Amino acid sequence: MTAPGLIIAAPRSGSGKTTITLGLQRALTRRGLTVRGLKCGPDYIDPAFHAAATGAPSANLDSFAMPDTLLGQIAGEAARNTDIVIAEGSMGLFDAVPGPEGHTGASADIAALLGWPVVLVIDVSGQAQSAAAIALGCKLYDPRIRIAGVILNKVASERHRRLVAQGMERIGLPVLGALAREASLILPERHLGLVQAGETADLHARLDALADAVTAAVDLDAVISAAGETRLPLAGARAALLPAPGRRIAIARDAAFSFVYPHVEAGWLAADAELVPFSPLADEAPPDGCDACWLPGGYPELHAGTLASATRFMAGLRAFAGSRPVHGECGGYMVLGRTLVDADGTSHAMAGLLSVETSFARRKMTLGYRRAILEEDGPLGPADAGLTGHEFHYATIVAQGEDRPLAMVTDPHGSAPVPAGSRRGHVTGSFFHAIAVAG
Repeated sequence: MTAPGLIIAAPRSGSGKTTITLGLQRALTRRGLTVRGLKCGPDYIDPAFHAAATGAPSANLDSFAMPDTLLGQIAGEAARNTDIVIAEGSMGLFDAVPGPEGHTGASADIAALLGWPVVLVIDVSGQAQSAAAIALGCKLYDPRIRIAGVILNKVASERHRRLVAQGMERIGLPVLGALAREASLILPERHLGLVQAGETADLHARLDALADAVTAAVDLDAVISAAGETRLPLAGARAALLPAPGRRIAIARDAAFSFVYPHVEAGWLAADAELVPFSPLADEAPPDGCDACWLPGGYPELHAGTLASATRFMAGLRAFAGSRPVHGECGGYMVLGRTLVDADGTSHAMAGLLSVETSFARRKMTLGYRRAILEEDGPLGPADAGLTGHEFHYATIVAQGEDRPLAMVTDPHGSAPVPAGSRRGHVTGSFFHAIAVAG
């Protein structure tokens, strides 16, 4: 059985789509439905919240970084033996980067590819009937997709709701619900987005509160009816997945290292690799018997002092790297370097397996898709292999050092290829989060 699905999207970031998505997922799960969440775009934090809300795994769907075969595989798995898929958009519904039609990174691409209708979340604070003009623009802008209805957010009063609803009636879009502004329903945030699901105090109580608010304010039956049949592209075709870096992979997993794309781990497991978690913050070394080590992204800058003093972890990591591959992505890359300067300007000695030196005191946001061509064979694939991925960090490189680059990297906006990342011996790393093998 393939479940129907829909996408909760918005005209812009900050409209409340994450909290409404989580409230809907939790509310429908409490009804007894089997619900799966998915996230459009490269955000690696929200899927963990979807999993907590539904009790089932979530994953990303990224039309820029993933080929249609991989998008179909991920959507098909989510829609299998499920009652409904509630996917969450990213940024504004049509926000995109240069690319061929259908592969621009826009949430609208996913709606068009999979045939899922869109429920539009609109922040109506400071406006009334004018909100309908925004909704009408979304309705008409892209003929590939269908807007099934709107959910109004930050409604000031019943009178306000009626005025906005009058505008929506004029353009023929049903109002599926209307939520008042409620500060207690806002989830805590950090510099990369939401505070991670595992760190959010009373997470399930917060999710239940969101579900209560959504149940009271949204017509859940209408939302269920709005879902459309899932249309899987290239059904049965299998995408080329990122290679597993080893057969038994020691993977750092704690509050400092947690950003791994769910589809990447799923692909490793499908290739019969075994994931063996360990905690650097608990001063654990990479476990014996593993043939590769992976340090994911996360927030090592918040735990730099603890990591610097984790002598068992550091010694074990250095010994491991003497004979076996070690790779670090983003935060993991910083920990593999010589030093990490935290936000207070304090310098902490890191593993020294790479020569890069990074600083969080010199904050500069780096954000965007990347295409990479690997310089040499390594954990991410053979020399000259192409990868797509994403960067999102505030750390800066103080000194690159003498290591060889990991890859030559470009962005979608026509940038010239530049060397990125580091390689020394068995150790590699970069700020680049790999998402898929380039088509």
